[in-house]
Amino acid sequence: MAPTIRAMMDALYLFCVVVAGTALVLISAVIPWAVYTRYVLNRAASWPEPTAVLLMIVLTFFGAAACYRVGMHMRMSFFVSLLPAHLQRLCALVVELLMALVALFMAVWGASLVATTWQNSVADFPALSVGLTYLPIPVGGAILLLFVAERLAIGAPAPPLSAIAEAISTSG
Repeated sequence: MAPTIRAMMDALYLFCVVVAGTALVLISAVIPWAVYTRYVLNRAASWPEPTAVLLMIVLTFFGAAACYRVGMHMRMSFFVSLLPAHLQRLCALVVELLMALVALFMAVWGASLVATTWQNSVADFPALSVGLTYLPIPVGGAILLLFVAERLAIGAPAPPLSAIAEAISTSG
């Protein structure tokens, strides 16, 4: 059962990385276009800035879930590392439970936000629903909740290969 869960979470992680990476690449293309149209053509395009903001929402929530899964998120562990092993394990459990609470909050209240704003349209893109632009919040929260459940049920996944390669290169 654990290998099946791990494989499904690996696929979900890959999905998050692809979505977040695509959003980052698109932001990196849109912003220079905005600068080009404003300063070279002297006619600023109206769509790049709101597009970059919408892509940033996607990047933030899918990227955060992916980073959490592989332990690349920002964390403070200095004082916890000074504790005895049994208290370190307890702190790790408390952190996972708090992360589950945050993820649940994002999923539930994010879904409420999406439902409340679904009929509104984005001013710069009248055909685009505001609720649709907020959809990464509950989806990212649900994915994060799945990643927390994975850690609690079968443990953290192995670190990505780049982290392993970096650890090897710095140790020698």
